[in-house]
Amino acid sequence: MADIVQLQVADEESRANINVLLRQLSERIPPCSTELLQQIVGSPVLELWVVREGARIVGMGELAITLKPEGVIAQIEDVIVDESQRGKGLGKSISEKLIERARARGARVIQLSSNSTRIAANALYKKLGFELHQTNVYRLML
Repeated sequence: MADIVQLQVADEESRANINVLLRQLSERIPPCSTELLQQIVGSPVLELWVVREGARIVGMGELAITLKPEGVIAQIEDVIVDESQRGKGLGKSISEKLIERARARGARVIQLSSNSTRIAANALYKKLGFELHQTNVYRLML
C-alpha cells in the first residue's frame, strides 16, 4: 500500500528516486542535487509530498506558498507518478493532499500549470475543480 508523506529528510535514495520521476515529467529538467533537495525540505514556504511504496518514492508533488499583497497564493508544481504506478489514483491522491495543505496554510487560491499534451493530468485537474485560466506564460532562462 502506498503512503503519502511530506519528505522530511533529503537523503541520497530519495534524491535518486525524485530524479527518476523528474525525468519522466520532462527530459529537459535538470537533476535535483542533494543540496537543493535539502533546501526544499528545510524551506518554510515549500512542501514536497511523496508517495512511498515501501522505501521507494513512486510519486511526488510540491506546494509553494507565496505571500502577496492580495493574500496567500499556493502553487502546485511537479506532480508526477511513476509510469509503473499510473492508473491507481495516486495522482489524484497527491493533488488532494496538496489542496488540503494549501487550505491549511491559508491560501485563497491555488495555481498550477500543465502541459497540454498531458491529457490525463489535465482531465484530473478539471475533475478536481481547477478551471483553465487564459494567460500568457513567459520564461527567461538565467
